[in-house]
Amino acid sequence: MAEIHELGATELRQVLAGGHASAVEVAEHFLARIEQRNRSLGAFVTVTAEQAMKDARLADAAYAQPKRENLPLLHGMPLAFKDLTDVADVVTTHGSAALDRKPAPEDGALAAALKGAGAISLGKTQVPEFGLTAYSENRVAPPSRNPHALSRSSGGSSGGSAAAVAAGLVPFAPGSDGGGSIRIPAAACGLVGLKPGRGLVPSGESTGDAARLVVAGPLALSAADAALMMDALVPHELAPERGYLASVDEAPEGLRIGVSLDSPWDKTFPFTVEQDALDALATGIQLLTAAGHSVFEAEIRYDNRYPDAFTTAWTAGVGNARILPQREALLTPLTRTFRRRAQQRSVAKVNEALVFLRRFAHDTVAQYAQWDLILTPSLAQAPRPVGWFTGTTSGGGEWPSPDWPGDADDDYRKQCEFAPWSSMVNVCGLPAVTVPVHWTGPAPGEGLPMGIQLIGKPGSELLLLQLAGQLGA
Repeated sequence: MAEIHELGATELRQVLAGGHASAVEVAEHFLARIEQRNRSLGAFVTVTAEQAMKDARLADAAYAQPKRENLPLLHGMPLAFKDLTDVADVVTTHGSAALDRKPAPEDGALAAALKGAGAISLGKTQVPEFGLTAYSENRVAPPSRNPHALSRSSGGSSGGSAAAVAAGLVPFAPGSDGGGSIRIPAAACGLVGLKPGRGLVPSGESTGDAARLVVAGPLALSAADAALMMDALVPHELAPERGYLASVDEAPEGLRIGVSLDSPWDKTFPFTVEQDALDALATGIQLLTAAGHSVFEAEIRYDNRYPDAFTTAWTAGVGNARILPQREALLTPLTRTFRRRAQQRSVAKVNEALVFLRRFAHDTVAQYAQWDLILTPSLAQAPRPVGWFTGTTSGGGEWPSPDWPGDADDDYRKQCEFAPWSSMVNVCGLPAVTVPVHWTGPAPGEGLPMGIQLIGKPGSELLLLQLAGQLGA
């Protein structure tokens, strides 16, 4: 048998269910991996080894009972929660040094769902402050780094979780996505990252999300592993008849796919698509065509008022965060700037933005409806160096950086140019998946991973995972 960390989540589940390894052995193995690699990787902020081992022993006791077929879907499976998700009796830092370190009194909705399915939490993973950015660097713990190149970022806001999965510290992990926070780190780390459509999966971790942007979904090594987590996350009455995992290998019939580089950000922040992103897109088109799908050039027209409206909605919650005035200096410059602006906006301005985004969503979904799916690159650029967005000079060394600069607008511009095709999917409430299809090096598996994004219609989560499987994930 391969080493435990080399198994996909679906394989590991079979190993546990078949009694070929105990939950204690599995937990010990991954905790040892975390101890060995996290110092250089920065994926975990908190490791809950004692509780994990207690839960693993309880899982093994249940495995020893006669009625093993009644055990929950993820019984004994290890994973980790990003540090925006409340886990009972564990501190949720939200990536902010300005907040008090108090343990959460109970599990949040996402943790409750997965722990209820039998999963064992190994700890909390690194995030940007309040989940605001496309990189996972803050003043709480060292930055999360890309397992494929430690000088590069693992993306954000689910960056620590993506790094943990890609490095074999957990077999899969849940993320949350309010503007690309599953898909960006999945693309950066070479994973399948599925953002479900609005209302399908409980998230329960975002206050002040008046635009209903945030949803939870899987970060996984394969489409099958992502499907397994979806079976645990999606209420039975909303799931496909046979479930996600049982249906993921079914090949979808020929689809009409519209490919586009258009972005609602390109007028405000003109961006250049790097050749590796274009190469990934070309590879995706080739693979989809070979699988029997038809790909057409799609021209999407976006309203130029989108960037201001999205930014208003996206940052509204940070203006309401309870932070003592004397601790605001501990916020990162980007958070402090956007918090101040959010507090200065009138309620009427926020409501105006929300009304615009609802109209934007209606118009965009109507345009997308000409095709079965929309195809874009996942990212416009290869994963950026640690410290690149903030302009820090010590991104590869000292932490926290003593010279963290304060140009929030430059930071935000870089993020929008890096990931220009993600946030509008949240605004529209649509499902989308990122799939790794290309490497920047001279041979497959060398250099940095690059992916494509497929945006589906409402309810197409299973179809997206089936396509990810057709693409080799």
